[in-house]
Amino acid sequence: MKAKDIAELLDEPACSHNTKSKSGCAKPKPGATAGGCAFDGAQIALLPIADVAHIVHGSIACAGSSWDNRGTRSSGEKLYRIGMTTDLTEQDVIMGRGEKRLFHSIKQAIEEHSPQAVFVYNTCVPALVGDDVGAVCKAAEERWGVPVVPVDAAGFYGTKNLGNRIAGEAMVRYVVGRREPDPLPPDLLFKGAVREGITVHDVNLIGEYNIAGEFWHVLPLLDELGLRVLCTLSGDARFREVQSMHRAEVNMMVCSKAMINVARKLKEAFGTRWFEGSFYGVSDTSHALRGFARIIDDPDLTVRTEALIAREEKRIHAALEPWRERLRGKRVLLYTGGVKSWSVISALQDLGMDVVATGTKKSTEEDKARIRELMGEDAKMIEDGNPRALLNLVREQSVDVLIAGGRNMYTALKARIPFLDINQERDFGYAGYEGMIELARQLALTLESPVWEAVRKPAPWKAGQAAPENTSAEAGA
Repeated sequence: MKAKDIAELLDEPACSHNTKSKSGCAKPKPGATAGGCAFDGAQIALLPIADVAHIVHGSIACAGSSWDNRGTRSSGEKLYRIGMTTDLTEQDVIMGRGEKRLFHSIKQAIEEHSPQAVFVYNTCVPALVGDDVGAVCKAAEERWGVPVVPVDAAGFYGTKNLGNRIAGEAMVRYVVGRREPDPLPPDLLFKGAVREGITVHDVNLIGEYNIAGEFWHVLPLLDELGLRVLCTLSGDARFREVQSMHRAEVNMMVCSKAMINVARKLKEAFGTRWFEGSFYGVSDTSHALRGFARIIDDPDLTVRTEALIAREEKRIHAALEPWRERLRGKRVLLYTGGVKSWSVISALQDLGMDVVATGTKKSTEEDKARIRELMGEDAKMIEDGNPRALLNLVREQSVDVLIAGGRNMYTALKARIPFLDINQERDFGYAGYEGMIELARQLALTLESPVWEAVRKPAPWKAGQAAPENTSAEAGA
């Protein structure tokens, strides 16, 4: 990737967090930073496309860096679960065999797995020695007649966020617009829509990864409204779906920091309108459904959307009431980033919980504005989430539960405080109305576990001493 292309992705015109500084997004940092490298971001952004062979051109360590570390689910194809790499060695680099190994790796992937396409991810070493990945991909595509897409996101280009955008750029440049959508199936999806004469509208979701299968909580609602999802980029996606994204009437941007360049370029090239939304929480799910109806501007769709929201909100509020009785007033420290920094706040407030602080390390300025709207102008936002800072905040704010990514789990457990994983490695889906019930259930199980009373008691050999504070700084040292 040329330097001017990287600069364009960093200085995204539609990126609201450009107000942070004149340079827009975070400047690239060499190597694997705490937030991951560009290769890491590119692969996790595209790996959920399930019928594609994903080949990492580089050392075998790079292949293990991001493979299968996101809890995305597929409804059918499993090819994306197979880790593929050219496994470059020192001898390959010295003797200049990188391009040849890549060509034969593509050949092997096509002949053994018959993928719908092959994605080739460039990494640091071949980028430094000058392997022409684009030329190899073009030659392989001409040789075997299978689309071969270069994703030039070597780790040293910058951060994981930049890698997300490079991945989106590759989809727009090489994949989108190459195919028309499938015809509407009369007896598969949209039964009610076809039978009742409802107009079906095509939509996309960008930055939705189907973590723990949570998008499947939302898809039936969209089906009922006659909203056909052409593609979710990239959760449970298929290559042919990405090719047809240009025919959608509306794009919903699920995480603006990840792939906002895709939404912007589809609007420029095809006039596709877009909005940002979230499916976490009752109110945000309803707001997202109304977003589709508002932009499509179909009076019948608007009426049906309001009827569906009224029915589902009544049902879900009744189902959540017993959980609210158990969770109301509990104090939460939320340490995540991006869209979840505000969307999960809304979900927790729907349960009657009190969010005392939230992490904003990966949040845009618009994300922060929404946090202030939900928590007030004095909302406490955390940029530095080192263990000691988190534990000090837990003690100062009398926090009942820490909700964060998996890397913070041991900090919480050492401090003897309840912990719930909210990031990409989790096993439970929290999106949509049904997801709210699962979120409430997991929070109640976490907070009410008998283990906390047991571990907070003095050790048997200290029976006569007072119980230690469960949030002491020493516990997280």
